[in-house]
Amino acid sequence: MLIAAGGFVDAFDVYLPSSVVAAAVKDGFTDLAHGAMFISAGFFGMLIGAASSGWIGDRYGRRASYQINLAIFGIASFAACFVPNMWWLIVCRFVMGLGLGAELVVAAGTLCEFIPPKYRGRWGALLGMLINIGLPAANAAGYFIIPHSSWRAMFLLVAVGGVLVWIMRRHMPESPRWLESRGRTEEAEATLAAIEAEVMAQHGSLPPVGVVQDLTTTYVPLRALFSRALLGRTVVASLVQVAVNVSVYGMIAWIPTFLVKQGMSVVSSLGYTTLMTAGGPTGALLAFFISDRIPRKVSMIGSAVAIIVFGSVYPTLTNPTLLTFIGFCLVSSIYYLVAVGFYSYAPELFPTALRLRGGGFANVCGRFASILMPYVIVMLFEHFGVKGIVAMVVSVAVLLIIGVALLRVEMRDVSLDASDRAINDASDLIPTSPAQFQR
Repeated sequence: MLIAAGGFVDAFDVYLPSSVVAAAVKDGFTDLAHGAMFISAGFFGMLIGAASSGWIGDRYGRRASYQINLAIFGIASFAACFVPNMWWLIVCRFVMGLGLGAELVVAAGTLCEFIPPKYRGRWGALLGMLINIGLPAANAAGYFIIPHSSWRAMFLLVAVGGVLVWIMRRHMPESPRWLESRGRTEEAEATLAAIEAEVMAQHGSLPPVGVVQDLTTTYVPLRALFSRALLGRTVVASLVQVAVNVSVYGMIAWIPTFLVKQGMSVVSSLGYTTLMTAGGPTGALLAFFISDRIPRKVSMIGSAVAIIVFGSVYPTLTNPTLLTFIGFCLVSSIYYLVAVGFYSYAPELFPTALRLRGGGFANVCGRFASILMPYVIVMLFEHFGVKGIVAMVVSVAVLLIIGVALLRVEMRDVSLDASDRAINDASDLIPTSPAQFQR
């Protein structure tokens, strides 16, 4: 809940700019050109935040990373409430983006290090479901707050939320896996002992540990992500992030515009879009129930195939009922991919010593895709219509299928300790002891 709370604040703020810019333009505080700069500044900040969070998280710890990024975000949000002009608001948005970009990378990477392999898929899906509530929450808050107060109050709301989560997470334990990877075994043992004491108080004594492994690595260079042992994993994790961003920002975000271009009124398009986007929580809920019951590769390839099928059919339909149903299935497929790929599969692929840097690199690739999407969408729509955009989404899904199939790595029911050991044994760039690191 503590990890999801930070992710919820992140998602809430990601969807904030549209309502804030509309209100600021109406008040005469800015114009559309500077409003676009405000939105772009946030995306560029997220790009840098995603990259830097991995280095901070792998070097100084998961807890340090998510507390630093949330503090940066909260301070910048408070400052945004009092800016004298649009230029200062753009600067604040960039700084807010630094914290926003880091939050989801740290959230997904940290959660999987606390969850046993048998349950990682469902808890990752639950995390995604709770975070994605930020979209309707942001829309509802804007609807009620802005007309009765000001767009500045929206920044105050997220700032207070960020500070409250920061305070609550001060006592959240550090990842024992990370502590061990840094050679801090006594702290790791103390954290696990506290967790075991809670479990024993509820369920009695625990069985003996079957296998004991020393996974101390002390330091792993970033270039290990591109070593023979990890290059395939890095490419596939990046494809996951690109596929998610292209699907969400290239298809779902533009559905109302597509419907209007196909002849519907704005009111009707928004009504149908609401029904279609109900597939978001449905896809995440489906992932919660079945992602741990079937192999990860089946989940990834199956959701990508569903996106291809429903995406290919979608632009050929004219019947509103059928259009809504297929759109619902398409959105469900996309958010199933988000729930399993973003929050479980991609973080699982990297060893503990590189998990956040690997996730950060993959996230940067996805952020680049999201930054380019508005321009690519407009170009494709002008020349090829909805079919051109669907072809782009389908092409990325095909690349993802090929990447997952060729990787031949299955993470369901695989402990992160076993995965770390296998990767360490296969790579000459990952030291397995302080002595080896010194050499």
